[in-house]
Amino acid sequence: MTATSLPLVPKSKDAQDAVCCAPITRQPLGEAEAAELAVLLKAVADPVRLRLLSMIGSHAGGEVCVCDLTGAFDLTAPTISHHLKILRAAGLINGDRRGTWVYYRIIPETVNKLGALFTPLAGAGPTPAPGRGTGSSSPPEVGRRSREDHR
Repeated sequence: MTATSLPLVPKSKDAQDAVCCAPITRQPLGEAEAAELAVLLKAVADPVRLRLLSMIGSHAGGEVCVCDLTGAFDLTAPTISHHLKILRAAGLINGDRRGTWVYYRIIPETVNKLGALFTPLAGAGPTPAPGRGTGSSSPPEVGRRSREDHR
């Protein structure tokens, strides 16, 4: 049987020191803001729609013809149009008809709302509690003893 080693977490003297992670937001969402963001998140919660949004947003010139989008998927044109309609209804994209084709572009203000929701997450890792320092020494491990400990 192999012994498993687990890192020890030093006990906190103060309950406030127990916080180990940075908050993901600056303040809690209000009811209206949560409802608005839920609509946006629901719209991008489909892999096809997420890819469409990414393709539109990354296209040179800031807009893309629907004819360029349909070829990137193994789906029918009506299915792609349905997904674009959902993104449009959520306010993430808009489009202009030019002759036979529709050209889509991102609505930055709306897309930025999604980005702002997750921006505090960027670079947020475990935060050392005050007074514990940020040294690179590894925490002691459970189940491991040095030879000196056995003497």
